[in-house]
Amino acid sequence: MVRVTPRNRADYSAFSTLATRWIDNDIYGHMNNAVHYQLFDTAVNGYLLEQGALNLKSGATVFLVVETGCQYFSELAFPDIITAGMKVRKLGNSSVTYDVGLFREDANIAAAEGYFVHVHVDRETRRPVPMTGGVRAILEHLAQG
Repeated sequence: MVRVTPRNRADYSAFSTLATRWIDNDIYGHMNNAVHYQLFDTAVNGYLLEQGALNLKSGATVFLVVETGCQYFSELAFPDIITAGMKVRKLGNSSVTYDVGLFREDANIAAAEGYFVHVHVDRETRRPVPMTGGVRAILEHLAQG
């Protein structure tokens, strides 16, 4: 197995600040691995909401996560403040792959890095639909940097 070198902040296009919670720590005294995935989801969906690419209450379309993964480089724990760096790695017709790095406090090197794939679907049928120009433009911006 080849050990991957963690990225730094300059490798990401947008950032979101997230607080850890007491409940995020496990019996080993660090943030449980499942919480990393929750932070990825929170950062990306928060970004989509802020940019107007997602309307949780009445939008005709939503994004569903269909694949995800994570590599851990150093521990995170409550009460760390985490910065999530985000970037679009691949933008398809109805899917998008995000890279997300989690940085402890002001650290320049990621403590963990993950990815996940969103599929743009019709809210009712849950079938993939092409992304509109506005959504695509927001994601294209996230691909730059």
